[in-house]
Amino acid sequence: MKSIIIYLGTAVLGYLLGDKLKKSDFNISWSGKVQTVAIIVLVFAMGLRMGANKQVTENLNSIGLYALIITITILVFSVIAISIARRLIGLDHRGRKNISKEHSIKQRLEDSKDKINNEHGQKMTKLILISVSAGMATGYFLVDEVFSDINTFETMIGYAITFGLCLLLLFVGLDLGINGTILQSIKDVGLNVLIFPLAVTIGTLVGALVSLIFIPITTREALAIGAGFGWYTLAPGIILESGHITAGAISFMHNIMRELFSILLIPFVGHKFGYIESTGLGGSSNMDVCLPVIEKSTHSDIAVYAFITGIILSLSTTVLVPLFIG
Repeated sequence: MKSIIIYLGTAVLGYLLGDKLKKSDFNISWSGKVQTVAIIVLVFAMGLRMGANKQVTENLNSIGLYALIITITILVFSVIAISIARRLIGLDHRGRKNISKEHSIKQRLEDSKDKINNEHGQKMTKLILISVSAGMATGYFLVDEVFSDINTFETMIGYAITFGLCLLLLFVGLDLGINGTILQSIKDVGLNVLIFPLAVTIGTLVGALVSLIFIPITTREALAIGAGFGWYTLAPGIILESGHITAGAISFMHNIMRELFSILLIPFVGHKFGYIESTGLGGSSNMDVCLPVIEKSTHSDIAVYAFITGIILSLSTTVLVPLFIG
């Protein structure tokens, strides 16, 4: 809950600042480059943390395979579910209400920007892949050599990641405030915005059940693993405390994979399937790690849907995981 308050407060602060700057001639064209650099550094730090974590590197066998299977099925069904939801409430590929003819010129201008954003998204995917790979390699080979106490490293990298996330969320909020269309977007969609976290929840749980075809765990364990929604610091602990050792290990690996794969796939899914669909990948990390990537790869308004989805799924994790695991 503390992290939710911090991240939400930072984004709101950025939005209020952006709303003020919108009325002036202050130029923040440089913010996009700052965000790109910050995302690369943040992803490198995440890779560094994963590479240095022996629980991750030592379980890249059957546990890793099971986690990979459940991650893939959950991501696929989450995207399918949110795509159906988007069409049900009448949003187009860009997450806009189906517009009338008088807006066709504006639509063509926006669609031309899509081509530029698509190229940027492909570049971003490559940069993220390189950064996380370099981070994991560095963490695996060098952290033990530099830090005699791994807990000291974990504390330092934890603070660094939190600071980086707050900085990115400040800029995301700034962009939303300057853009000035967030309130209109929410007004257009209304309470239907809540259909997206519901769709992700349904898609995730269906995907978890489908994975039982390939994974030797119980239905309760599969549902509990899926209900982690990428929150690898909470869900695995709850499952382990209930005495489900294998499921707890799979949950830990799956939630890390969901966050990592989401960061890599957001640009691709956003432009191939739909902007809103990209918010179906990250789960709870939509409100922090994945949010800047979504905002950079799609449109600032989509960050609103992502943030709301992330908050609701994070809160749902605290209820659903204990409920399913029993």
